[in-house]
Amino acid sequence: MEKLVSHQKIVVLDFGSQYTQLIARRVREIGVFSEIQPFDAPVESFADGSLIGIILSGGPASVLEDGAPMIGHDVFELGVPVLGLCYGMQLIAKLSGGRIERSRTREYGRAIVTVNSENPLFMEIPEKSTVWMSHGDHVGALPDGFEQIAETETLPIAGIADMSRRIFALQFHPEVNHTQHGVQILKNFAYNICGARGDWNIESFIDGQIADIRARVGDGESVVLGYSGGVDSTVTAALLDRALGQNFYPVFVDNGLMRLYEAEQVAEDFAEHFTHELISVDATDEFLGALDGVTDPERKRKIIGAKFIDVFTDTVSHIPNVKFLAQGTLYPDVIESVSTKGPSVTIKSHHNVGGLPEKLDFELIEPLRWLFKDEVRALGEALGLPRYMLWRHPFPGPGLAVRILGEITRERLDVLRKADDIFIRSLKDSGEYDNVWQAFAVLLPVQTVGVMGDERTYENVIALRAVDSKDAMTADWSRLPLELLARVSSKIINEVAGINRVCYDISSKPPATIEWE
Repeated sequence: MEKLVSHQKIVVLDFGSQYTQLIARRVREIGVFSEIQPFDAPVESFADGSLIGIILSGGPASVLEDGAPMIGHDVFELGVPVLGLCYGMQLIAKLSGGRIERSRTREYGRAIVTVNSENPLFMEIPEKSTVWMSHGDHVGALPDGFEQIAETETLPIAGIADMSRRIFALQFHPEVNHTQHGVQILKNFAYNICGARGDWNIESFIDGQIADIRARVGDGESVVLGYSGGVDSTVTAALLDRALGQNFYPVFVDNGLMRLYEAEQVAEDFAEHFTHELISVDATDEFLGALDGVTDPERKRKIIGAKFIDVFTDTVSHIPNVKFLAQGTLYPDVIESVSTKGPSVTIKSHHNVGGLPEKLDFELIEPLRWLFKDEVRALGEALGLPRYMLWRHPFPGPGLAVRILGEITRERLDVLRKADDIFIRSLKDSGEYDNVWQAFAVLLPVQTVGVMGDERTYENVIALRAVDSKDAMTADWSRLPLELLARVSSKIINEVAGINRVCYDISSKPPATIEWE
């Protein structure tokens, strides 16, 4: 993966913490580029002229266990400051000769910390403030060369520092909102200790990516993009639209699994906001034919992915001198494709990382692969895209195929489209659409008894799903107003033939996923 050498960077070494991505995002929010690497990444893979600091994340393991994640002393010999958080603190202490002890009870939640305000890590921080703890071990005795810089009522050593080597460590988590002055602590580390100049911003990113795209794509060479109308592909298209002349070819494949009127809306929006022409292909019959009789969700995904490759390949074969394939891959996609500790279980096949490039002999252009979702939206705004395109709810690559449980037919698609449209329009009319991360309807392979008029019915069930999230890594079900849900339920049952029951999904991720399949 190419490096953003023009920006200073702070590398986060990941030991499996649920907060690792949050650390990187917080550092970026204060104007410094941050990159996540596995804890066992060799230092030569990230230690270049742009490196100004290293943060060791927390993690679920104990440094007292055999086989606990470790790093080599070479991390401390790079000459850049190091900040250890939670597990990272215990690891620093252990490697430096300190004593680690099991806590009598796991400390999880808020605590009042007292800090040494003269330490550069705590500049402009009150002597006492609230922090967030999450640990089962703690440092029982200081390593040689370290001093104590923070404590709580129950934890005598909540922060340590070796000023000569510029190594710092905290038992609490400054990256979470529950820590009152956590952002200032990270600012102090980045600016006061690492010497950051704050060169990470969307404007500089745009200039750098446009220059990179123009440098890579030669005269007469073509770039193709699989365009869906979603946020990621739209912002990717906007960058390419600005960077390239006539040799950019966005391709929209209508797989027949889109929402109501969505294919038409995608084409209209593209024509209004881009200079290049959108190549639209209606492949509804091909996709639905391939899915005939298929009920297994993973088979659906694989069939749709393979069919998309076939249709896309055939379409771009008519475009002259195609050398590059552009994708809207985001940084979380890249991170999730690399496991911290060995191979991870496949929950469901991913639509961005892997697959398409293996089938097509093109070089990849992935201008968003360093960005989180909130940064992508900020990028799109800076490129002049309207809010409704940037805040469109996420939509899965397989479309409604994974929102119809069981067999996919044209009739079932029509039922789901109508129900989903009622739900989404109701959210927009009520002002709730922008308050949730993602909302949709699911058609279940279940029929239930009902009464309409004086007649008994035996018809289908629709489940409504709405979730709140920051980046889809975790999600909680949205507390929509009951009056709104009641109106949506009544409208669906009254207006969508074949539906006599509506349910609302109140499960969170984890243990559930956002999508049902």
